[in-house]
Amino acid sequence: MAIQELEINTAGVYPLTDSRQVLSATKYGPAEAVFFAIRGEHHDGHRFITELYQKNVRQFVVETAALTPERRHELAQLPDARIWEVGSSLQALQELAARHRSRFNIPVVGITGSNGKTIVKEWLAQVLAPDFRIQKSPKSYNSQLGVPLSVWPLNDQHTLGIFEAGISKPAEMQALQSIIQPTIGIFTTIGSAHDEGFRSRKQKVAEKLRLFRQAETLIYRKSYAEIDEEIHLLLKAVNPSIRLLSWAVDQPADVAVSWTAQNGGTRIGLEGAGYDVQVQVPFSDAASLENATHVLLATLVLGVTDETVLRERFARLRPVSMRLELKEGTHRNLLIDDTYNNDLAGLSIALDFLNQQDSSRRKVLVLSDLLETGMKPDELYPAIARLVAEKGVELLMGIGPEMRRYQSVFTVPAHFYATTDELLQSDLLNEITDSVILVKGARRFSFESVVARFVQKSHRTVLEINLDALTHNLNFYRNKVGPQTKIMVMVKAFAYGSGSAEVAGLLQHHRVDYLAVAYADEGVALRENGIQLPIMVMNPAPESFRQLVDYQLEPEVYSFRMLDEWLQFLRNERQLKTDEQPGPAALPIHIKLDTGMHRLGFLLHDLLALGQLLKANPVLRVASVFSHLVGSDEAEHTPFSQEQYREFMEGSSQLESWLGYRPLRHLLNSAGIVRLPEYKLDMVRLGIGLYGVEVSKLEPQQVQPVGTLKTVISQIKDLKAGETVGYSRRGVLSRDARIATLAIGYADGYDRRLGNGVGQVWVNGVLCPTVGSICMDMTMIDITETSAQEGDEVILFGPPVSITELAARIGTIPYEILTGVSERVKRVFYKE
Repeated sequence: MAIQELEINTAGVYPLTDSRQVLSATKYGPAEAVFFAIRGEHHDGHRFITELYQKNVRQFVVETAALTPERRHELAQLPDARIWEVGSSLQALQELAARHRSRFNIPVVGITGSNGKTIVKEWLAQVLAPDFRIQKSPKSYNSQLGVPLSVWPLNDQHTLGIFEAGISKPAEMQALQSIIQPTIGIFTTIGSAHDEGFRSRKQKVAEKLRLFRQAETLIYRKSYAEIDEEIHLLLKAVNPSIRLLSWAVDQPADVAVSWTAQNGGTRIGLEGAGYDVQVQVPFSDAASLENATHVLLATLVLGVTDETVLRERFARLRPVSMRLELKEGTHRNLLIDDTYNNDLAGLSIALDFLNQQDSSRRKVLVLSDLLETGMKPDELYPAIARLVAEKGVELLMGIGPEMRRYQSVFTVPAHFYATTDELLQSDLLNEITDSVILVKGARRFSFESVVARFVQKSHRTVLEINLDALTHNLNFYRNKVGPQTKIMVMVKAFAYGSGSAEVAGLLQHHRVDYLAVAYADEGVALRENGIQLPIMVMNPAPESFRQLVDYQLEPEVYSFRMLDEWLQFLRNERQLKTDEQPGPAALPIHIKLDTGMHRLGFLLHDLLALGQLLKANPVLRVASVFSHLVGSDEAEHTPFSQEQYREFMEGSSQLESWLGYRPLRHLLNSAGIVRLPEYKLDMVRLGIGLYGVEVSKLEPQQVQPVGTLKTVISQIKDLKAGETVGYSRRGVLSRDARIATLAIGYADGYDRRLGNGVGQVWVNGVLCPTVGSICMDMTMIDITETSAQEGDEVILFGPPVSITELAARIGTIPYEILTGVSERVKRVFYKE
C-alpha cells in the first residue's frame, strides 16, 4: 500500500517507534497504538513486530524493502494484525503528522538555531501558560523523528503550539517545515554544531531558514550577520510578506534592546516596531539574556503586552535543567531527578527511562500536578492514570490539589498530599527501600527538597556520566562493524569508573550482545541489579565457581590448570552425567588464545591437547574463542596485528575441527574496530571507546566525552607575591594572585602528579593552573584571570578539559584517569 493510502486517523491513535517503550497491552484511553517500524543506521524496528504483537499491538506500518520472504511469512502468522506497507515508515509518520497539523488554525511558534532552542521553548511556555493551552516539544525532541512525535498530540483544546526543529544535513528541514507549519519563527543563534554536515555556515543558515518559508513573523538577532544576510537574500525572496523583527543591543535593528545590570539580575528594555517594554530577569550571562529577549519579543507578538503581567512573569524565570539525572539514593534506592519538564509527553519519556533501570527494584513515582499540558483536568488526570498504570508504576505519591481531587482515577497503589511539605513530614519517604524513584514535578512544588531526602552522598564533587554520549559512542562502533557482528562491552573496573550497573542497564536497553567483567563479584553485582545479558568473567578463580553457576556467569578459560579445576568443580556439583541421568547443563565457557600479548591464554602448541580435552568433555560448551591485539592503537604495530590475526584464525580453526561446531570468534578491541575493521569476525569487544576515548587517534572527533569530573570552590584568598601555598611551601607565588581551594584531592582520584601547575581546570570559561601540591581532599588553583566566586563550579576533566591531554601531562593513559576516580565521588547519570 502506498504512503498516501494510509488510512490512519491521527486523532485516534498513539504512534509507537520504539518497541522497548511497550510493557503490556497498549491501550491509551480512546487511542490505539500504531507501531511505525523504522529502519535506521543502528536499528531495525521490523525485528520486533512479533514481540509487540504479543504485547497486544495490532497496527503496524512497515517498509517494503524490509519485507523479505521470511518476514512476510512472520507477519502472516499474526492473524488480526493490520499491516500498512510503505516505502519509508519515517516518511509515512512525517506525512501523517503534517496532515494532522493542517487541521488546526492556531498560532504555532517554530524555533531553530544552533543553541538555545529548548530553553527558549520552555521559557516561552512558562510565560504564556496562563493565556494559552499549549502543546510543545517534550525536552529536545527536534529531530526528523522527534518533531512528528511532538506535533502528533495536538488536539482541539490547544490554542498554541511551540515546537523546535534541528537539522544535521541539507534537505532535512523541508519535512520539518511541513509538520510544524509555524506562523511565528524564532532563529536563536548560529554556531559550529553540525558544521560537518554542510558545505559552509552559509548553507546551514539557508537550510534552517526553510522552516520559515510560510511564516508570518520571524524574530532573530541582527548581530548574527550570516543569519541577517541570508534572510534578506533568500527568505524574503520566497516569503516577501513575512514580518521581520530583528533586534540588537549594539547596532541598528527593528527593535533596539538594552541590557542593564540590576541587583539580582538584568533589566531588558525593548523599543521599536511598536513596542516599548521593560522587564527584569534573574540572569546576567549573555546567553540567558539573548534567550530571554527572544521570549519577550515572541510574547509581545502573541498579544501578551500588559507590562505589569510581563514583569511579574519574567521575574519568575529560572534556569532550565534539560536533562534526566540518575543518582544513587539512600536505602539502596536509585533516584531519577526530572523536575524541569512538566507535561504529559515529558512524563511518558521519564517513565520510559524509569523502566530502563533495574527491573528487580520497585518502580516509584513522585508526581505533582501537571501545569503545562493544554488539557482539561477531567481529561488530563485519567490520561495520567492510564499512563502510570501502563508503564508499570508500583507506588505513586501525588502532590497538589488537582492530584488529590482526581485521586479516584488512579488504579496503582498511591498516596496523595496537598503540598510538598506534607509529603516530607510523612513517614512514607523513610519506608521506601530497594526502589527506583522518579521525582517529577512543576517548579512551584520545590521538589529539590524531595530529591535531597533521597540522595545518598553529599560530597560536592561529582562525576557526571552523559548517557546520550554513551549511546552515541556505542552507535559509532556499531556502525563500524555492521549489524551482522555482535558486540561485547567491557564493564569491568566499575565500567571504567563510570558506574557498572547504570552503564550495563543502558547497554541492556540498547540490546548489546554480551558484557564482560574482570571478576565474578562484578558479575554478581550486575545480576543483583537486574542485568540479564550474558556476562563473561575474565579472571574467574576456583573460589568464585559457585557464584558463576548461581548467577549464570560465563568463565574465561585460559590455562589447562583452570580447565581442570572447572571440570573438577562440575563433577563435584554433579553437573556432569552420572549413571544414566544427565545433570544440568554446564555454563558456556570462553577460550582465550595467546597470539602475542603473552599475558593469559593458550599458545598454539597447546591446541592439540586442548582440542582433545574439549572433545572428551562435550558438556563443556565453548561460547567463544578469542584473543587480544597487542598494538592495535598504533600504526607501527599493524604488521604484528596482522600476524596475530593469522595465528588466531589458525588456532580457532583447529579448535573448531575438534569441537564440531564454530564458537563465536572475537579479536578486536576499541582501537582495532577503527584501525582494523576487516578483522571484525563474529564479535568485537568494546571498551575504552565507549567511554569517549578513541585510542587509535584515527577518528577522535567521532566519539564524545562521557564523564565530566566536577567540584566547587570552597574558599578564595587574595595572596601577595612571594607567599606560598600548600604543603612543603611548594606553591610559591610569582605575583599577587587570587587562590581558590577546591573540594577535591587525590583521595577522590585527582592525581597528585597534577599539582604545581601541571594540571589545569576549567572555571567560568578559563583554564586555571593548580598551585602547590594536591592534598588528600583539597586542591588549590590560581583564579586571578577569572571573576569566580566561592561556590562556583569547576571542571577537572570533561568536554572543556581533554582527558587524553590530562593523562599525557602526567605520563599515563586515559584508562588510569577514568578508573582512578574514587567511589566516594558521587556518580550522576544524565540524559538530555
